Amino acid sequence: MKEFKSIKVTKGIKTLIIDNPTNYPLIGMGSQGAVFKLSEEKCVKIYTDQLQAKMEAEALKAGQHLSFFPRLYETGSNFVVMEYFNAPTLKEYLRNCTYIPESITNKLLSMLNAMKEANFTMVDSPLRHIFVLENEELKVVDHVNAFKRQHPVPLKLLRDLNIILLKDSFLSRVKKMEPDTFKTWEEYFAKNSFDYRNIPVASGGSGNGVKVDSAVSHPLIGKGHQGAVYRISEDKCVKIYGKPDHCKQEKEVLLSSQDLPFIPKVYETGPNYIVMEYLRGANLNQYLKKQYSLSEEITKRLLDILTTMKNSGFKQIDAPLRHIFLTNQGFKSVDHVYSYTRIQDRPLELFQDLLERGFLESFLEQVRTLDPKTHTKWTKEPIPISEEDQAIEKSTMNKNQQRKKEKLPEEKKSWFRKKYRNHVKDLRKWVLS
Repeated sequence: MKEFKSIKVTKGIKTLIIDNPTNYPLIGMGSQGAVFKLSEEKCVKIYTDQLQAKMEAEALKAGQHLSFFPRLYETGSNFVVMEYFNAPTLKEYLRNCTYIPESITNKLLSMLNAMKEANFTMVDSPLRHIFVLENEELKVVDHVNAFKRQHPVPLKLLRDLNIILLKDSFLSRVKKMEPDTFKTWEEYFAKNSFDYRNIPVASGGSGNGVKVDSAVSHPLIGKGHQGAVYRISEDKCVKIYGKPDHCKQEKEVLLSSQDLPFIPKVYETGPNYIVMEYLRGANLNQYLKKQYSLSEEITKRLLDILTTMKNSGFKQIDAPLRHIFLTNQGFKSVDHVYSYTRIQDRPLELFQDLLERGFLESFLEQVRTLDPKTHTKWTKEPIPISEEDQAIEKSTMNKNQQRKKEKLPEEKKSWFRKKYRNHVKDLRKWVLS
């Protein structure tokens, strides 16, 4: 059974990359790792991050006295072997219910109270992480953030129940069965309600970011020249603008482009705000900081976004790396205030970002192969690159190549040095052309 240690799980652009040389079947996959069935009693979760493996192992050990925790068998630097459940999730179990059973409500409340007594800070669990065994016995998995996130109220559980139209039924039962708990939850939501319609965000003037009210308690997740972005729930955020005209411009773009796969979903709009989906995951700039080369897959996705923009009537054709998010639904693009008003045929900010990462030449060469016509249009006139930009690109490229070189066998290093000198000469000619 120790063969599972040969399974490799790493993070990819859109999903996990799994190398499984064993016969153990993959039975689950999430943001932290992948789960493989070892037997009828056991499964193993293999993590991409050793820290997360350690966090879940600690949480499972701390919860072994709880009846709804899976039995823990073994832990390692990047894995946890635990009890396997051949049972439906609570989401599946409640699929055809028009109201939530009293017995399930009672078990959920007991589970949440036990988590609190065990000093877990995340007193919560989404429906897909709760399994329903015989006699409606509940088992809960995925405890990586049990001591990290602060969820004194079951936000994920309530969110999922709301999606399947059982939240009101659940809360009405909680009110009858545990009135003090219901009151605590009500007070929490009242205290943490966020009236984003009245949050003051002022323009910072020409060339400056907007000014926000520092007294606002909700998490500020982004701030730029046009607006400030606050996270208001597990899956939603709100962008509040310093100028109503900016809100009007971006609202027009987003609402008319909801059919485009890279445009965030919009839930609500107002004269100075837009509520849209909260994008989980790193932006492309953060991702590329850790890469030694630019993959063709990333170039394809960026090219597809830029081509779709042009074909859809966007006037500003650009995709700055910090505005592209890697999500489970693919690449998502934010900040479209000027997409319909500012004429720009080439993605100049994207070029600049790639230059700073040392990937501009690779990107253009890949575009030349994938879409020669677009490459010709983009390079018909010289791309504006200053002497300072050239120095940045050479410095960054040198660092990337040095990292690669350290990974090469000694016998290949002399070949690498020769090839790199020729590459720098070619790059200099290309930049100055």
